[in-house]
Amino acid sequence: MEDSLKKYLEDILIAIDEIELFFDGKPKLYNDFITNLLLRRGIERNIEIIGEAMNRVLKELPDLQITNARKIVDTRNYVIHGYDSLTPDILWSIVINHLPVLKQEILKLLEN
Repeated sequence: MEDSLKKYLEDILIAIDEIELFFDGKPKLYNDFITNLLLRRGIERNIEIIGEAMNRVLKELPDLQITNARKIVDTRNYVIHGYDSLTPDILWSIVINHLPVLKQEILKLLEN
């Protein structure tokens, strides 16, 4: 694996770990998320990082098998450019449904 590709994958993993750290080991509760602006902004920023790193990964390896890789990049663009229509529900769905899968895929790629 190229060093740059490994770095981008590690950047994705770090961003996911930071999001998990924001919950301070507590259960991920929607009410905590929706009422904490700082938490939401931190998650938004890390989703931007994940999307940008994924974009760079896909430029180096367009056929890399990561679930919804293109949608991850599209989500980054939506967070940045569609900020005025971004709802907390979208971010919450990403945190709960998509990041755990992405983390496992990234860990598997880094192991190989």
